[in-house]
Amino acid sequence: MKPILTLAPLFAIFLVFQSCGGGGTDEEVSKGRIGMTCMDLGNPFFQLIANEMEKAAGEKGYTLVALSGENEPGLQNSQINDFVAQGYDAIFLNPVDSVSAGQGVKKAHEAGIPVFTFDIQISDDEAKKLVTSHIGSDNYQGGRLAGKSMIEALGNKGTVAVISLPEVSSCILRVNGFKDELKEAGSPIQIVTELSGKGRRDEGFKVGTDILQAHPDVNGIFAINDPSGLGAYSAVQKAGKTDQITVIAFDASPAGKQGVFEKKLFDTPQQFPKKMAHGTVEAFGKYLDGEEIPKVTFIPCAHYRYADSVDDEARINQSW
Repeated sequence: MKPILTLAPLFAIFLVFQSCGGGGTDEEVSKGRIGMTCMDLGNPFFQLIANEMEKAAGEKGYTLVALSGENEPGLQNSQINDFVAQGYDAIFLNPVDSVSAGQGVKKAHEAGIPVFTFDIQISDDEAKKLVTSHIGSDNYQGGRLAGKSMIEALGNKGTVAVISLPEVSSCILRVNGFKDELKEAGSPIQIVTELSGKGRRDEGFKVGTDILQAHPDVNGIFAINDPSGLGAYSAVQKAGKTDQITVIAFDASPAGKQGVFEKKLFDTPQQFPKKMAHGTVEAFGKYLDGEEIPKVTFIPCAHYRYADSVDDEARINQSW
């Protein structure tokens, strides 16, 4: 995509989200506009968050315009600049790159527009201080849950590989939590390699294939999200090593939940995107009312294993 967002696609996306319901008529949402930009609206996780934010913002009389950053830091900063230039009342930001997005945050702050981050925090120290409020999963704690599951699944022995996403702070925390759990438990399990899967299923398969070629005796793989985890499982399956290798992912997305039910994944520590979406809009409402807002709010993750999946209506209905 081009690095500059034109009015035509912006208006088109606005229409899409207005048609989702919950926004009411133009007169009913005339209080103002909120600009939301996330890593990738093609990801069901962010689709759900966008829809929930749109409904919650509509209840407060605000229109939410949601844009996809398409995993391009430059594009996302251009989107933020457009929100600023058009005088939006607030920006909800899920950074494509935790450092680069700081430029957009500074631009918004200079214009007096509050920025609320969700899911992923800003890493740039100066910009981080300018964020009004952040709400997201406790990714470090979720990573520790993944570590506990790996210890259990492998009988506390063997070797594992990590499929990471080092550009994103939340994914760094997941990996750190995983490593710390192994370390503090005194586990002899060794991490033999760590490679980026870019958070995508196709890259998870590619990296998983590379891991199996370089470390044919590996016993486990921890991936920082469901797409890369399921991609890695496909590589394991193709290599005929499903009995040898345990795959643990992260998110408990609809596909991840089904993956657990089909015993492709041993665990996928669960996030709660609806809580994230409504918490962000609630923080914006408190900001408008002049109330004190927590600078950071973390939502604890939970194990999602086979026993959790069996009678899970959300899994059956293919929802979060």
